[in-house]
Amino acid sequence: MKNKDMLFDENLLIEIFVKADDLCKNIEKELFSKILENKMVRDGYQKPSCKMSESEIMTLLIYYHYSGYKCFEYFYCQFVANELNSYFPKLLSYNRFTEVLSSVSLPLFLFAKVLFSKSLHTGISFIDSKKIVVCHNRRIHQHKVFKGRAARGKSSTGWFYGFKLHLIINEKGEIMDFDLTPGNVADNNHSLLKRILGKVKGLCFGDKGYNTTLWKDFFESGLKIITKSKSKTKAKLMLLNERYMLLKRPLIESVNDIFTSVFDLEHSRHRNPDNALTHMISTICAYCFYPEKPAVNFPNWIKA
Repeated sequence: MKNKDMLFDENLLIEIFVKADDLCKNIEKELFSKILENKMVRDGYQKPSCKMSESEIMTLLIYYHYSGYKCFEYFYCQFVANELNSYFPKLLSYNRFTEVLSSVSLPLFLFAKVLFSKSLHTGISFIDSKKIVVCHNRRIHQHKVFKGRAARGKSSTGWFYGFKLHLIINEKGEIMDFDLTPGNVADNNHSLLKRILGKVKGLCFGDKGYNTTLWKDFFESGLKIITKSKSKTKAKLMLLNERYMLLKRPLIESVNDIFTSVFDLEHSRHRNPDNALTHMISTICAYCFYPEKPAVNFPNWIKA
């Protein structure tokens, strides 16, 4: 189904393609020509043949989230094949496109990391996780697509089966880093926190689930994690500005809501786990081009 209010944005399509194409050219230059050159010659490696370039595939995956469609097959067969065929002269059939879809998962991941590296490090950040449900709880035992990859987890709204998207953003709503884990990985998992918070400095605000024994280690490295106290523990002493900023932590909830209300992060129609991962990463990339990111404007006395 398509939202008729959504219009074709040529400038956005071109912007996504140009940035994706620049990345793919750099990958081609650095990775294939230098690191893997000898191994490819020795093993007789040949890059998979495909009429469409990786940047074109990435562009369609990302732009899908701005099309108003809620089914990628309809988007591809009805909109791309009819309206965008002049932009993609070597367009593949839908079946062939789904076959090569997972081949861009690595470039998409690197693309997301490059986009996030441009986010401002303001010294104020918010961290949270979002559940990605892949099937109804009653169908967990019948589910086979993500068997061995997804896991049961628990969020504030109850049990679910799927994955977790861990995000850290600044007060301008820009994503600074992310991680995808099975649903049973706790928010305060040590290896997860080290990966996602390793380069963050200043103040980081999270919910009660981010109380961690690594607090001292992060503090010594320049990051202060601030969370609400659990119900059975004593209230923590906070500075006035820290308490005020902690009240603005729901900002990241607004970002999580955009992934499902505006974009198409979560649905239960996946039939290929690798394609599903590619789809999830494309959603994260799409957010970086979103023009109306939720933000908080703190007064100067708060930041002092």
